[in-house]
Amino acid sequence: MYIYIKNMVCVRCKMIVKTVLDSLDIQFEDVELGKVVLSSDLNSDQRSELNSALRYYELELLDSPKQILVENIKISIIEMVDTANGEKSVKFSELLSRKLNRDYTYLANTFSEIEKSTIEKFYILKKVERVKELMLYEGMSIKEIAFQLSYSSVAHLSTQFKAITGITPARFKKLWQAQTRVS
Repeated sequence: MYIYIKNMVCVRCKMIVKTVLDSLDIQFEDVELGKVVLSSDLNSDQRSELNSALRYYELELLDSPKQILVENIKISIIEMVDTANGEKSVKFSELLSRKLNRDYTYLANTFSEIEKSTIEKFYILKKVERVKELMLYEGMSIKEIAFQLSYSSVAHLSTQFKAITGITPARFKKLWQAQTRVS
């Protein structure tokens, strides 16, 4: 049996879910981003107890097929951004459609209905987060990052970054460096 969990988007989330399942003595076979493979079905008390425990960590069980699809869209986008390698051969919408085996229009409409925002906005937010990570923790230049994340140019990356953060990538890096020197 599968259960689906909202906001489970990183390795730490997987560790938290495993810990919660162990603490509630719920047997599982595998924990993936957004999904857990259980050894057996949950009864309503177990489900309620699990959901309460997950909410403490700002996670929650999903029941609706549309909510599950939206969570799968988010996880797919995060995986695509995190593993980007500069390849521009396939459009983002086509890649997402193929990965989830659904028409992009259906994915976009469902995402907008549940999230009250667009897939594109979510994708841009995740790309900007990744720009920050690559710049600060990997020491990559803006030019290298623009290539890796398939931006058409450094200017395009900078424009999107400033639209989201309110500052340029260079200013962001300077502020971060100044803050780390102080602390």
